[in-house]
Amino acid sequence: MRAVRASLVFVALLLAVSACAGDGRPVDLANVTSVERPTPVGAEENPPASSGTSAPAPDCDPKASFRPDGALPPAGQMPPRTTMRAIQDRGQLIAGVDQNTFLFGFRNPTTNALEGFDIDIVRQIAKAIFGDPNKVQFKVVTSAGRIKALQEGDVDVVVRTMTATCERWKDINFSAIYYTAGQRLLVDRGSEVTSLDQLGGQKVCAAKGSTSIKTIAANPAKLIPVQVDNWSDCLIMLQQGQVAAVSTDDTILAGMVAQDPNLTMAGPRFTEEPYGIGIPKANVDMVKFVNGVLVKTINDGTWAKSYDKWLGQTGGSRPAPPTPVYRD
Repeated sequence: MRAVRASLVFVALLLAVSACAGDGRPVDLANVTSVERPTPVGAEENPPASSGTSAPAPDCDPKASFRPDGALPPAGQMPPRTTMRAIQDRGQLIAGVDQNTFLFGFRNPTTNALEGFDIDIVRQIAKAIFGDPNKVQFKVVTSAGRIKALQEGDVDVVVRTMTATCERWKDINFSAIYYTAGQRLLVDRGSEVTSLDQLGGQKVCAAKGSTSIKTIAANPAKLIPVQVDNWSDCLIMLQQGQVAAVSTDDTILAGMVAQDPNLTMAGPRFTEEPYGIGIPKANVDMVKFVNGVLVKTINDGTWAKSYDKWLGQTGGSRPAPPTPVYRD
């Protein structure tokens, strides 16, 4: 008798559920009034300022590097007991790069190969050492991880839209400047904003470890800096309306505009960002060698060819390559 009752109860429940769902609607309807757009992993508002425990940066000319030691040695014949010979014996150059900055360092979705202006520079260094521009192991590093990668010996060089500053010179060496950018704003095309001063109390995005995030935080308009791991995260947050603007080097912003024509760069440059190649502090011979490679790329037209390929589409005439400045 008990089993019969249990069966009847089960049948009644089954009929009730079927009746509720008979019109094709779900049994339980969630009353959703809004959906929060996801925030990129690692995004942080109002990041804490540097602790200030390290010694202040010495006065220096951050653009001045070490003069090359004469002509470059023949490819494949690096001098013994040099950093370049150690790289040659290893069989490949290890380079820290970006894969999210369109036009400078990005992954081609069709070929999965890394491409861009910075990638071309890396390949020229490899070509000078080996005679083969493809003898490179690329390691993707974030803006915040560039210096650490050099200090810990994970990479031989970092070529990643990296501004040479006196503060950074304390920890690593830089090559001569290979490109000069400047910080600007990226906003929706319909926006009337042309300067950081107009964004008081609003969120502005930049990458962790960049000079840009420091400039945003220091602005007297009391902006809300939002830092992310990769520049592509800033682009997504702007597209989703999670920030009012992105502010960084115009070279990086140009790549974002190329990806989304609904965005535009606004206002003039308000900083100067001289890009140098990061090299470990102990490897001065490598700095001199890389500077010789940069001179060669300028003199033989390689620099101009790479600029035209990647940055010529951003508008304006091609600038002259930076004139090398040396410390002696």
